[in-house]
Amino acid sequence: MSKSTATRARPVSPHLQIYRFTPTMLMSILHRITGGALYFGMVLFAVWLMAAAGSKEQFDFVNGLFGSFLGRLVLFGYTWALLHHMLGGIRHLIWDTGHGLGKQTSSRIATANLIGSVVLTLLVWIVGYAFRGGF
Repeated sequence: MSKSTATRARPVSPHLQIYRFTPTMLMSILHRITGGALYFGMVLFAVWLMAAAGSKEQFDFVNGLFGSFLGRLVLFGYTWALLHHMLGGIRHLIWDTGHGLGKQTSSRIATANLIGSVVLTLLVWIVGYAFRGGF
């Protein structure tokens, strides 16, 4: 038995240089990223709850961190991740019923998911600040 020394170029799997980037691909990536962000956001929420169960000083310290510019930015991002992930779940629920699976329809739903999450995040923060009494 002799071994052949000839080598053939093995086929490569399709990747982003072959596929055209679509809104549904972006939403799939963002859905996974927001799922991970929600995990870490829940850690922050647990820290806040533990501070609320602790002393007044601990609660004031954690509230001070979350009330800072950086803390509010993180909370804004967490709000967006939560709403985006929720809308992505609704999008998948619609797909599970067999609706919206066409190429154009799925792209429109994916775009609506992104726009809807941004609009809802802004609305939540505007309403929150309105009830709080301003910025």
